Amino acid sequence: QVRLVESGGGLVQPGGSLGLSCASSGSIASHNAMGWYRQAPGKQRELVAVITSSGSTNYADSVKGRFTISRDNGKNTVYLQMNSLKPEDTAVYYCNAKTFAVRVYNYWGQGTQVTVSS
Repeated sequence: QVRLVESGGGLVQPGGSLGLSCASSGSIASHNAMGWYRQAPGKQRELVAVITSSGSTNYADSVKGRFTISRDNGKNTVYLQMNSLKPEDTAVYYCNAKTFAVRVYNYWGQGTQVTVSS
């Protein structure tokens, strides 16, 4: 069973920066994609950023130009660098690992809270 552990959340002022990490108990290179999702109170979980095993990235329109996803296969860790944070970025951020086999396997971390407020 894959275990994902997020870290790095916290309280930051608008315009500030924060970096999240997601450490996997297994090899992240074995997954087709690693991603970050977020869920704000009363809202559905949404995709923030994804990085494939080949290194391709994709971002939600709301974070393009501000967030950067990266991966270190040697450390089995995925990162999300968040700059120019806005109050609407406030949410619980979840790490996801996705593997395409006979079906799609999704693995989730426990989430880390990010609060953007003055």
